[in-house]
Amino acid sequence: MPGLNLTRYSCDEGALMDFQNDDSLTRRMAMLKQRAQAMRDHDFYFYNQPVEELRGGARVLVNGRDMSMYASYSYLGLIGHPRINEAAKRAVDKFGTGTHGVRTLAGSLTLHRELEETIADFKHAEDAITYTSGYATNLTAISTLMGRGDYVLSDKLNHASIVDGCMMSGAEFRRFRHNDMDDLEKRLQQIPDGVTKMVVADSVFSMDGDIIDLPRMVALCRKYGAYLMMDEAHSVGVLGKTGRGIEEHFDMIGSIDIKMGTLSKTIPSVGGYIAGKKELIDYLRHGSRAYIFSAALPPAQAAAAMESFKVILDEPWRMEKLWKNTRQFIDGLKDMGFDTMLTETAIVPVLCGTDERAFALTQACQRQDVFVLPVVSPAVPEGSARLRATVTAAHETDEIQYAMDVIKKAGKEIGII
Repeated sequence: MPGLNLTRYSCDEGALMDFQNDDSLTRRMAMLKQRAQAMRDHDFYFYNQPVEELRGGARVLVNGRDMSMYASYSYLGLIGHPRINEAAKRAVDKFGTGTHGVRTLAGSLTLHRELEETIADFKHAEDAITYTSGYATNLTAISTLMGRGDYVLSDKLNHASIVDGCMMSGAEFRRFRHNDMDDLEKRLQQIPDGVTKMVVADSVFSMDGDIIDLPRMVALCRKYGAYLMMDEAHSVGVLGKTGRGIEEHFDMIGSIDIKMGTLSKTIPSVGGYIAGKKELIDYLRHGSRAYIFSAALPPAQAAAAMESFKVILDEPWRMEKLWKNTRQFIDGLKDMGFDTMLTETAIVPVLCGTDERAFALTQACQRQDVFVLPVVSPAVPEGSARLRATVTAAHETDEIQYAMDVIKKAGKEIGII
């Protein structure tokens, strides 16, 4: 793609003409506008595409075209499940579409407590608390539990919400190399005695698809007296025999102090939760700002989430099919010569290298009705741009083979393989 450079871009005088002031904010906005326009000019802008219809299975209608979806977090294919839809409808009939406000002051629906009890049971915890988004959950939990004088250690590839929560807490914030337990131990050894410390990590990493080394992390936290918080956004419904997550995956039930998860990925709703001991949850219920000052989950979303946990346990075939599809996709792409990095899960990065190659591969796939999306700098380091493809239990074997054939043909034409 001669003459196209989307990774590095400058702000020219013309781009600034649309803005009133020549200050740093104006320049940042102009630079972003210029980059987005360059992408549109080359038909490389793939973000915020209008999904007009969910067509069952793993198919969607996008811009009037029927496409196979490989950018979904619905790992078990629960979106549109009849039981979950019906639970949401019943909740609307009983409670309406909204709540009276914050639960602390306007009252807490019985439905919310039932959801939290369901989550606690599912996660083998004493209690749970729910929030209106996964991002808010990490932000408020970390910033409530940790403060000035404390230390929080975070894996280098953790979710942005974890990073923001660590920074907002005011605690000493240290990062350790990705999934490197030797580096984590070195960081723990540097912390003075007698201070509160917490280690936080994703269980399945959202860009690479690999799994944290929980056994060693637990051992280190116990050795150095650190609390352990685990973000299970991409592991609930994916890891463990019954989909309960990373503790079940490693047969280490009860080893995590603070169990965070989302209600918007495998669980087809919205929101997030923390599960743990009653004292922890009671502290968050009375001290976390996102709980005290945010409106409660809408009844339909709470009911949908609650029913989803029950469906996961009632339909174990979904887990089996997800892992069968995952192995087909990872092994097939590797056999074709693609680098899928260290993934072990349904998140399958297809390494492209440059941003331009990732955009070109996405373009070729979408033109053949395979809905994938690129992840480029600065979301990932320069030189590690990729497709971030996901498979789900809703995909069929022939659909996955078709997608791989499309990716292979385009990868050869672009020079990735």
